[in-house]
Amino acid sequence: MKRTKYTIMDRSLLFKYLTIASVVALYWVISISLVFLNKHLLSGQTVKLDAPLFITGFQCIVTVLLCFLFNYLAKIAPNVFTFPEVKLDFTLLYQILPMSVIFVIMITFNNICLKYVGVAFYYVGRSLTTVFNVILTYLLLNQKTSAKAVICCIIIIIGFLLGVDQEGVAGTLSIFGVAAGIIASFSVSLYSIYTKKMLPVVDGSIWLLTFYNNVNALVLFSFLILITGEVTTVMNYEKLDDAFFWLLMIVGGIFGFAIGYVTGLQIKFTSPLTHNISGTAKACFQTVLAVMWFHEHKPFLWWTSNMVVLGGSAAYTRVRQLEMKMVHMEKEIHPKNLADSKV
Repeated sequence: MKRTKYTIMDRSLLFKYLTIASVVALYWVISISLVFLNKHLLSGQTVKLDAPLFITGFQCIVTVLLCFLFNYLAKIAPNVFTFPEVKLDFTLLYQILPMSVIFVIMITFNNICLKYVGVAFYYVGRSLTTVFNVILTYLLLNQKTSAKAVICCIIIIIGFLLGVDQEGVAGTLSIFGVAAGIIASFSVSLYSIYTKKMLPVVDGSIWLLTFYNNVNALVLFSFLILITGEVTTVMNYEKLDDAFFWLLMIVGGIFGFAIGYVTGLQIKFTSPLTHNISGTAKACFQTVLAVMWFHEHKPFLWWTSNMVVLGGSAAYTRVRQLEMKMVHMEKEIHPKNLADSKV
């Protein structure tokens, strides 16, 4: 009986480990694939469509349609699919509009950054998100950051500046691409704050927030596509009737939708800390993969800049985790101290 008990426990533990490994692997595959696919759509020699707003806006269309699809599947097969009911509520659309404006700025400049910088440099180009998180948390939420966390941010900035310098030495530096990356990093930080602020509006449903946010974004992108003249670019595109082009566009939209799901899945089966560590490790692997894929040769200082950014990001994650643990322990001990003082 004892042996049987341990066997069942071992199998249960093995199943848990395999589940976590599968979820993390799925996150890596979808995240890396999305970066490479978007790079191909935005600046690949095969596609050659200079319309980043149209490409990004199309991914919003796919997301909205997938929300309607999963909503329908949840109605006809509730035991198999679970998805909140989606419908156009103009009051909610108006409430979420400020967040949607930030979202459009974020993904537009994110894709512009990816268009003008290489995939290998993309992580460094977008690495200031953590720094802006600290700044905006203080300015908007009045929450101070520890000296250790600030030191980690300084390390990230040093790695970023070294990476920019090395791109310039290699002759592959795009000032416009780096500037777009900085704006994207700032927008990501601001977007995360607005996401927390807007979640109560949709009763905490990330899927409803995704739906309304992408409906708003679709309207905003349509307006931007008109005023920037991308409509003419798209209409004159020689591969507009190419099935493979539309397949890439649809797959890109599906992966864009899926990344939100697998991110939540990874956090659910691990923890926010493990998710951050996984994202950092993924970025490192993505950089190495990009260098190999595009047959690039990078000098020692270029690799050093990546390691500095990755090290600073990992250290920041660890520092914040320890700080949150300390706060949690103090909250648990505090009521006990109060009780003791009354005796």
